[in-house]
Amino acid sequence: MISEDSAVVRPPVLRPGDTVLLVSPSGPTSPERVARGMELLTGWGLRPVPAPNAYARHGYLAGTDDLRAADLNAAFADPQVRGVICTRGGYGAQRIVDAIDMAAVRRDPKVVAGFSDITALQLALWRGARLAGVHGPGAAWRDERTSLRSAESLHAALMTTEPVTVEAVPTEETFGVRVPGRATGTLLGGNLCLIAASIGTPDLPDLTGAVLLIEDVQEPPYKVDRMLTHLRRVGALDGLAGVAVGQFTDCGDGWETTIVDVLTERLGDLGVPILGGLPIGHGPDQLTVPVGTTATLDTTTNTLQVTPAVR
Repeated sequence: MISEDSAVVRPPVLRPGDTVLLVSPSGPTSPERVARGMELLTGWGLRPVPAPNAYARHGYLAGTDDLRAADLNAAFADPQVRGVICTRGGYGAQRIVDAIDMAAVRRDPKVVAGFSDITALQLALWRGARLAGVHGPGAAWRDERTSLRSAESLHAALMTTEPVTVEAVPTEETFGVRVPGRATGTLLGGNLCLIAASIGTPDLPDLTGAVLLIEDVQEPPYKVDRMLTHLRRVGALDGLAGVAVGQFTDCGDGWETTIVDVLTERLGDLGVPILGGLPIGHGPDQLTVPVGTTATLDTTTNTLQVTPAVR
């Protein structure tokens, strides 16, 4: 259990002129897909540099495990690199997290941004270095999904030290998932599939007193049920302070049971406040939140307020 931000490592805020390395710890991407992200980062005054193997490809992976791990470790070891921004998710981060040089991370903490499969990387960095991270869009930017609001949210999380506030949106499918109340605790989690996949590894965090963040994409209700049931059975959800429910995008199937039904049934009896409808995840207008810092969830104001990941 982590009860105070003093136990959390918050890396320095990014400033104009800082170099950020673009890495691909998971699935493959291309220069064409990353070009828009580089344009945004450059517009903020940052110096985005693709890692040597950022565009490598090895089947469904962005290069071999050795190459992907080498890029991450090079970023953590290079004093000129002040931030690490993942290009995309996909799959593969879990294959390399045990090769991360945690001593280098602890010597020179840097902000790490990404989401989806990058949840595995952020959980590992929390385990190995208590490093706070940024759950937000990657550099393979798509304007049709991540709007100007999404860009402004990522910019604020990376380049300011203001608290981050996300308001639940009635039009989000998960807005109806709620248990009234107010909860404060360390915000941990991210993509539900990766949280569940960390069961039995050193990376499943102790969620006692934490606010759990969950979101996912293209997982039918019965699979979400299975993941939440697994987490319940191993005791991972015992002692939670609250649950922040983000976007569950394209998670329908042919059955009458909806994703809202499953989330309500599997989470609603935990006896803690739950706030759904947060635009965090794989859906349109995705917003950015820190993970690993103190958050307050309030169903009266429909907000999740989070201490910045940077200092």
